[in-house]
Order: sequence, then C-alpha cells, then structure tokens
Amino acid sequence: MFKIKEAGSTVTTEILAGITTFVTMSYIIFVNPAILGDAGMDKDALIVVTCLASALGTFLMAIFANYPIALAPGMGLNAFFAYAVVLNMKIDGNSVSWQMALAAVFIEGAIFAVLTLTSIREAIMNSIPKSLKIGISAGIGLFIAFIGLQNAGIVVNNDATLLGLGSIKNNIPMIFSLCGLLLMSVLTAWNVKGALLIGIVVITGVAAAMGLVTVPANFVSQPPSIAPIFGKLDFSLIKTSEFWVVVFAFFFVDFFDTIGTLVGVCNRSGLLDEKGNLPRAKGALMADAVATMAGAFMGTSTVTSYVESSSGVAQGGRTGLTAIVTALLFVVAIFFTPLVSMVPGYATAPALVIVGIYMMMSLRDINYDDWTELIPSLLGFFMMPLAYSIATGIEFAVVSYVVIKLLTGRSKDISFLMIVLSVLFVAKEFLA
Repeated sequence: MFKIKEAGSTVTTEILAGITTFVTMSYIIFVNPAILGDAGMDKDALIVVTCLASALGTFLMAIFANYPIALAPGMGLNAFFAYAVVLNMKIDGNSVSWQMALAAVFIEGAIFAVLTLTSIREAIMNSIPKSLKIGISAGIGLFIAFIGLQNAGIVVNNDATLLGLGSIKNNIPMIFSLCGLLLMSVLTAWNVKGALLIGIVVITGVAAAMGLVTVPANFVSQPPSIAPIFGKLDFSLIKTSEFWVVVFAFFFVDFFDTIGTLVGVCNRSGLLDEKGNLPRAKGALMADAVATMAGAFMGTSTVTSYVESSSGVAQGGRTGLTAIVTALLFVVAIFFTPLVSMVPGYATAPALVIVGIYMMMSLRDINYDDWTELIPSLLGFFMMPLAYSIATGIEFAVVSYVVIKLLTGRSKDISFLMIVLSVLFVAKEFLA
C-alpha cells in the first residue's frame, strides 16, 4: 500500500521515523491547550481534541498522499486565534468569542477544500520556481534550527543586539541540550538509525534519574470529555466584513505555511519530481483542508502540516507508514498524557537543530552563478527565521523574484501566477 521498497525504505525505518516525528512534535499536546485555554476554552478537553485532530490529519496525509508528514494545530495560528482574535478583536463593538473564531477556521478550511478540488492551490504550489523551493526548504531548516536553539536556551533575547548567547553557568537545560546535540550529532555521523529518538530518550532518562523531570505515579490517565468544546461553532457574525477579515488572516497564513512546509520537507527527502513539483499534491492539500474543518468542529484552531515532520524524514521516513505510526501514537497519547508530558523541551530542542541542519543542505543545489535566482532564494532563506514566519519568507522570495526578473529583462522566466502572488503579497502588506 505504501510502496516502501520503491521509496528506498524499510518497515523498521518507517516505524522509527514515525516515533521520532511524534516525540519531536508531542509538545503540541500541552502547548496548544495552554494557548487556546487563555481564550476561555476548556483545557482538559483541548488535550484530547489536539490529539484527535492531529491523529486524523496525519492519517489523512498517509492515505491521501502517502507522505511522511504529520499534521497538528499550527503554532502561531493558535496564538493568533487566542490573542489577536478572541482576546483583542471586536466586531460591531462586541468581542469575538472562541465559538465565532472556530466558525472562521471552519470556513477557511472549506475554502481550502474548494481551491484544492479546483487545482488552484496545487497550481500555485507548482508555479513556484525550483530555486525558490530550494530557498524555502533551507529557510524552514534555518527557522527550525533557530527555534531549537531558542528552546534550548542557547540563543536568548538581548536588548542590545536583539539576540545573544544564553549563560551556560548553572543553566541545566542549556547544558542538557548541548549534550543532547553532541550525542545526536555523533550518532548521526555514525549513521545510527533512530539517532534523534535515542538522543531524546537518553536526555529524558538522565534528567529523570537526576530528579529534574517529574516521573508521574501513573502513566495512564482517563481521557476527559470533549463535550465543552465539541461542535460549538458560532456563525452569527458571518454577514460582517470584519468576520471575513479574520477568515482571510487564517487562510493566508495556513495556505503559505502549508505550501512552505510541504515543499521544504518533500524537497529534502527527494519526493519532488525532476521539475521541482510535488506529486500527489492534491491529496496532501486535501488532507490539510479536511483536517482543518474537522479540527474546528471538534474544537481547535487550524490544523496544518508540521515542519517537525522533517525529524522523521531525517531518520529515513519516506512513506505514509511514517505518518500512520505518528497518528497512532497521537491516539495512544490520549491515554498516556502523563508519560508524554515527561519529555522536557531541552530534550527535543537538539533534534530540531539537527533537522534544521539537514534541511539547509539543500542550499548546495542552488545555481550560485545566476543572481536572479540566487538573491530571491536567499531572501526567503533569511527572512523566515528573522521575521519568525514561513509565510513572510515566501512573500520576500516571490516578490523579489518577480521584480528582479522583470528589471533584468527575463520576464519569460515568470509565470502568470507568480505575478498574481506578488501583487497580492504587496497589497496585503500595504493594506494590513
């Protein structure tokens, strides 16, 4: 079913990759409820819904597209949902409830589904030049590595220079992260299968033995009811223009985050074709759209493809079996949330750094002799972590590509869709 041999993988490799992806992104099980809980939603119910929505989306990705990519409620999108929309936005003088915000997410998912069925979304993805796809892939890698360094406390805020090196003195999490990074690097250099997973387990185990991680008395827990947030969508504001502004905001970020993630992960794993296009793109995009609608109905913010899937790809995952394993673990996690919560952030942070380095290796495929291709690609590469947004990196890459090509007399290299995207990106920034 998954054509594992044809993909150059094995069942064992796919299983290890699925476990690695789950462990790397399992933080979402607790972070998503913490963020959406600030919007007034039931946190206990959110733990279960986060697992269910992630499992469903990841399972659909495996069945529809046979890709080793996992889905979950998107970070950034959940913060926008809670803090920008529910807690700070007003429509007709009234606050926006989380029920109304869920309705906006549901509609956004429905629009995604329609665009995917009409192949518009797939056409946009395939219209992006191969050089930009390389830059986007590497940019996501730099972004992931940056997040990992932040989570490890190695890179911190600095008032003088914006960023600086964290203090290692008496900084146990940073020390553990550095040790984990060295361990994973050595295991990876020796081509040890499951190197990232081994590193995460070892660091977690040592931390637990030293009393730095609380070992729960019971690893199994009874899942709470999802009734407080299930099916609570409120469409009462659908006739207001402000409501559609919210829908567009969710739509825009999800659209280009998903495209960036799919292109980035699939490019580094060799899943793009010779033209740099993504085979079975429609299935992958439909999985994202259906998961978003289902997630909104269950009670969570936009479900999207996760860049942490690269950790499983780095371990050799190449097919939907990797995603199936990750999906099953999200279901199991509903009953083992105390055990999942044991894994500290400083154990998974080094894995993100290794994955980021792995994805940045695609920069070797850029044509460094063609400045009209090189500059836009590297602008996308730099802007993702600097702006802390995959979508912003894509904006800079696309707009600069079109402008530079036009001003150097190479308009034949530009597709019509690239021009349309550039106009939309520029308009968005001026109208925001």
